[in-house]
Amino acid sequence: MLSRRHLLLAGTAAAAACPTLAAGQTSTTSANTAPWPTKPIRWIVNFPPAGAADIMSRALAEYFGTKLGQPIVVENKPGAGGMLGADIVAKARGEAHIVMISSAASHGIGPVLYKDVPYDPLADFTHIHLVGTFPTVLAVNGTSPIGSAKELIEMARAKPGDVTYGSGGNGTMNHLVGQLLALSTKTQFTHIPYRGSAPAMNDLMGGQITALMESLPTASGYFASKRMKPLAVSEDQRAPTLPDVPTFREAGFPEVVATNWFGFSTPAGIPPEVARRWETEIAAALQSAEIKERFDKLGIRPGTLGSAGYTALIAKELPRWREVIVAGNIRAD
Repeated sequence: MLSRRHLLLAGTAAAAACPTLAAGQTSTTSANTAPWPTKPIRWIVNFPPAGAADIMSRALAEYFGTKLGQPIVVENKPGAGGMLGADIVAKARGEAHIVMISSAASHGIGPVLYKDVPYDPLADFTHIHLVGTFPTVLAVNGTSPIGSAKELIEMARAKPGDVTYGSGGNGTMNHLVGQLLALSTKTQFTHIPYRGSAPAMNDLMGGQITALMESLPTASGYFASKRMKPLAVSEDQRAPTLPDVPTFREAGFPEVVATNWFGFSTPAGIPPEVARRWETEIAAALQSAEIKERFDKLGIRPGTLGSAGYTALIAKELPRWREVIVAGNIRAD
């Protein structure tokens, strides 16, 4: 599983348009290519509004709205664990005006979990930069009597299959973290997949499911309002925004260590100078006070891996999750 240490070692349903470039900015040009960008940029979010991919996409799209000279239009295209949106980008080979936030779900887990995946997670994309990382959080309703991950496990062992946990969809990192917990504790849970985080959280707060595996940025506001109660986080260190919540390792489940990772990707075959421009721009955005402040409030650590490092990370994650999926006989049902 991917931990913070591994990363270091590797070095909304409506569209929204952002303001255009201030006077004086220039487009990318070369002796052999036309200026770029020359038309609005489609930013594909392959998950529903309000999820982590959507949050990061809109933050960055707003940031770039004043810098690139063309509007950025954010489009939510959820489905199939993020693969529907990814396929849109993959099929736009050579198109320099379409981008996406790639993720562990669409590029690390889905391609080895699902059959007949319509794209190659490496060959069909130009991976530009790691954008952010954060843990999955095991949570229960804010009024639940369950006070710890251990108590939840004990309940599941007493009533195999009766304890349900939701996630934002099959093939997501949050789904797999739940499976890791079940495998490592030899416990039977019933997974309830939703079409995104919002309906999953609504059902948790409404009492329709016992627990939820959710990304920290998506759930942080509900933890602050105490409508949801966090029990454990999936990384090997505690989350700065949840300092009193133990890691799974600290809670007695050392095999449950994983990090949600999201990056910036374009179709394969875009002009090299456009890829280099994006890499420079994304790196600068992630170091900006504006983005750092927004990410910090949500518990997102800005990514530090450029194109080569991020591509290598994806290449390492694919066999890692294949091993977990095979060992657990996990199916995308």
